[in-house]
Amino acid sequence: MAKMYINPNVKLGHINKEIYGNFSEHLGRCIYEGLYVGETSDIPNLNGMRTDVVTALREMGLAVLRWPGGCFADEYHWRDGIGEKETRKRMINTHWGGVVEDNSFGTHEFMELCRQIGCEPYINGNLGSGTVQEMSEWVEYLTFDGVSPMAELRKKNGDEAAWNVKYFGVGNESWGCGGNMTPEHYANEYRRYQTFCRNYGDNKIYKIACGPNVDDYNWMDVVMRIAGHHMHGISLHYYTLPTGNWSDKGNSLIFTDKEWYETLKRTLYMEELITNHDHIMSKYDKEKKVGLIVDEWGTWYNVEPGTNPGFLYQQSTMRDALVAGINLNIFNKHCDRVKMANIAQLVNVLQSVILTEGAKMVLTPTYHVFHMYQAHQDAELVDSHIDTEMIGAEDNNQVPNLHESVSVGKDGKLHITISNLSAASAYSVEGLIADTKILTVNGSIVTGTIDAHNTFDEPETVNRIAFTDFTVTDKGIDFTIPACSVLHLEAEIA
Repeated sequence: MAKMYINPNVKLGHINKEIYGNFSEHLGRCIYEGLYVGETSDIPNLNGMRTDVVTALREMGLAVLRWPGGCFADEYHWRDGIGEKETRKRMINTHWGGVVEDNSFGTHEFMELCRQIGCEPYINGNLGSGTVQEMSEWVEYLTFDGVSPMAELRKKNGDEAAWNVKYFGVGNESWGCGGNMTPEHYANEYRRYQTFCRNYGDNKIYKIACGPNVDDYNWMDVVMRIAGHHMHGISLHYYTLPTGNWSDKGNSLIFTDKEWYETLKRTLYMEELITNHDHIMSKYDKEKKVGLIVDEWGTWYNVEPGTNPGFLYQQSTMRDALVAGINLNIFNKHCDRVKMANIAQLVNVLQSVILTEGAKMVLTPTYHVFHMYQAHQDAELVDSHIDTEMIGAEDNNQVPNLHESVSVGKDGKLHITISNLSAASAYSVEGLIADTKILTVNGSIVTGTIDAHNTFDEPETVNRIAFTDFTVTDKGIDFTIPACSVLHLEAEIA
């Protein structure tokens, strides 16, 4: 029996609700059809936003949503997406699929979407092909409530009051699709652009710099050294590729036990990345005032056969549920530095929480993990540790069998989230909780075979179900977690 040690009296940090964020890019069917169908659509909508999708995202507890990209952000010019829709500029989406972008979903529509969901907007500005003036005026258009040309333009376009926009990204992937810049060049450009992203009234912008791709530690070092005092956060992008090969990323539905463990091992690399980047950031920011913003993460497979290769549409299985559980546990445990995270992407793209097909909607296993983990939002991380054993198909693909994080929520309850990484074996766990009396326990679990997934014909194959295989003891909680599972135990404590 594995032992899990928890001390609710040792608080290690605050888990920002924004760690439970998502990402919506003008890519494939994420925005159009997935989120926005227009006011005249036969699909039920409110001001053009799908009511089924919005309701599901609200119930999931979506905390913050990033938009409009991604690579699309650095070819997006915000003025193209305001005003009467029939006069908005049409363009080719050169990054994703070569399709026509009609800009019918723009600034006002995004802010309306966030209002309906009840989430914070995170807007990514165009540093790659845009100008300082363009970015500055967008911030003014969004957040200024006084007398100015941009405020008057916003009012003319239908929104009298300014919006509250806390999070603003100054460029995206500037080392690649956002400009192919060197870190020195980007850092100096960032300093210039952010100067003109001003705070208006009570709106205080949390400025996010473009950070490194995966393990580009030099990028992090240079940008922090040159521009660290001018930012509130810096991004990190890391995708889990089962094969580690961008030319053949593997199949989302058909995979072996070996590929299962290889995927989970590559996911666990996030721990090393955060630790190493945190060490570099602390050279320039010992007090950890600058947040690490993991605003692109998740699995990336070959697209589903027969779909547009530029649309990045893939299915989601229990393998993806485990990837989500592992990453969210890691972010929780590094909440002293990780202040936001945004899985890629929201609907119909990469590791989506929702898939749509016309009027049909299905919730993925990843959705159900996020729904369970919302208990950690704005909670206090507490000290926890679990004894593990290494498992896997081969020596070079070994992973720990169990993975956890624990918090005390705003409700005062103890929230334990634990993943069983084994494809086949259940494990008994003795939960030892220091100086705490357990009054009541409720459990929920997402589990199934490793390739279990939901389809439009069978949307309930994977779901959150009640978990009751636990025993309250004088020392804590004992339980048995099934193979291939993500479990949440909620305990009322005294």
